[in-house]
Amino acid sequence: MKLQNQNIKSNFFKKIFIKICRKLDFEIIDQGNLHLPVMSKDGHNNLSKIGKESLLLPMGRIKVTRPVKSLNIILRTCASVNMLSQSKKRIFNLTKKDYSLKTLTSIINSINNSKKLFKKIRLKFTIIDHNSDEKTVKKMKKLLKVQFFKSEIIKLNIEHYKKNIKKLNQEGKRVTNNQISNMCNINQSLNLGKDCDDLVYFVEDDYIHSVNALEEMIYTYERISSQTGKELIMCPSDYPYLYNKLENSNIFLGHERHWRSINETLCTFLTSSKIVNKHFKKFVSACEFEHNPFEKPFHDIYKTELCISPMPAIAVHYTNINSIYGLSPLINYKKLWEKNKI
Repeated sequence: MKLQNQNIKSNFFKKIFIKICRKLDFEIIDQGNLHLPVMSKDGHNNLSKIGKESLLLPMGRIKVTRPVKSLNIILRTCASVNMLSQSKKRIFNLTKKDYSLKTLTSIINSINNSKKLFKKIRLKFTIIDHNSDEKTVKKMKKLLKVQFFKSEIIKLNIEHYKKNIKKLNQEGKRVTNNQISNMCNINQSLNLGKDCDDLVYFVEDDYIHSVNALEEMIYTYERISSQTGKELIMCPSDYPYLYNKLENSNIFLGHERHWRSINETLCTFLTSSKIVNKHFKKFVSACEFEHNPFEKPFHDIYKTELCISPMPAIAVHYTNINSIYGLSPLINYKKLWEKNKI
C-alpha cells in the first residue's frame, strides 16, 4: 500500500514538472527510453516544428528565424530528347519518357509523404513541357489530377525566348536545337520563379527523388538559413565529379542528412525567389549564351551565395552509368527506381 502511494506521488509530481516545463518552454528527455514527455514524442521522431524550431538530438534546439512560407516546384520536361548533348544511353536503357514520368512520380511521392508539412506551407506544382508526345502529357495530367495540391502543365514558349540566344557558343560552335529549347525552358522557369512568394525548386526531368527529399530540403533550409542569416541554394544531388576536386567544404547538419558547401551544380536546384531576383541577370545569361561549362553563370553566383548539397543524395541524376555528372555515389539506383512505380 505504501509503495503504491509513492508511485502515485511520483507520477503526480512528474505531471506537474512536465506542465511547468511546457510553460517555461523547456524540453526534457528520458535517457532510459529517449522519450520527450513535453512534446509527447520519441527521440527517433521528427522533433522539429516547421516555421518555429529545429530540434536534433543531441544538438538541442535552434529557433527558426527564417521560416519557409511556400514552395513552387517547376519541372522542365522534354520526353522526346534522350540526351541533351550525348548519344549515349541512360542507366536501364529506357526511353526518355520513362525517366520524365519517373521523375514526376518521385516528386509526387515525396510530396504525399509530407502532407502534414504542406498543410502549413503553400505548394504549387508547374510543368513546363516541350515536345513531349500527347500520350506522355496525358499520363502527366492523370498523375497530377488526383493529387491534393495545385498543379498546371504549360507549354514552352520557345519563340519568345530563342530570339535572345546567341547562335554561336563560347567554343565558337553553333548552338544545337536541343540546347536552344533547353535554354528557353530554363529562361521561362526563371521568369516564373522570380515571381514566386518564397522557395522555388527548379528541376529537370531525369532526377529521381527519395521519398523524404522535399521534407529534408525544407526543414534543412529553415535550419541552416536561420543559423547563417543567409538565403541558400540547395542541390539535391551529390555529384560524383565534385569528389575529383580537392576543395575545402563546410559541413552543415541538416534535418536527416549532412550537407556540404559546393561551388558547382547542374541546372536542378532549390533556392528562394529573393536569390533569383537578386541575381536574375546572371541566371538568365546562361539562357542567352552557351557558356563552357554551361552552368558557369550559376557557379559565379555561388562565389557569393552559399550553395550546399546532401551526403548522401536525396535526388539522383539518372544519366549514363559512366557520367561523372550523373549518378550519385552510395545509392542503390535500382531500388530507388523501383520504389517510384508509375
